[in-house]
Amino acid sequence: MELITDPRVDEVFKNYPKMVKQQMLQLRDLVLKTASETNGVEKLEETLKWGEPSYVTKHGSTLRMDWKEKNPDQFAVYFKCTSKLVPTFKKVYKDKFNFEKNRAIVFKLNEEIPETELKHCISMALTYHKIKHLPLLNT
Repeated sequence: MELITDPRVDEVFKNYPKMVKQQMLQLRDLVLKTASETNGVEKLEETLKWGEPSYVTKHGSTLRMDWKEKNPDQFAVYFKCTSKLVPTFKKVYKDKFNFEKNRAIVFKLNEEIPETELKHCISMALTYHKIKHLPLLNT
């Protein structure tokens, strides 16, 4: 898999407060690892959208991640709110994740990330346009 990274993304990760930096880097690593393991993802673009680290593929739906000062005890992975992604995640992983409407999976700073389940969600986002017509996104 080819990775194209905007150098400004590294600056965003470097500037996260110490209390959340490790979790944000863990999310980043999880996205990069998942992309490299997902069939059909040949190129991943790591860029900034709305100042947030964002990940784009040819057949995927953009996913973003961020920590915000107004909610300092949490961080999140954001998905396009008009997609079927978060509604599907809610059906499949209702007991595993906390959700913000149809746009995000939210984690508390001290919470352990369920990596297997989150990797599945990331994989669905990275291939969304190939699977959006399938029931429950082919889960």
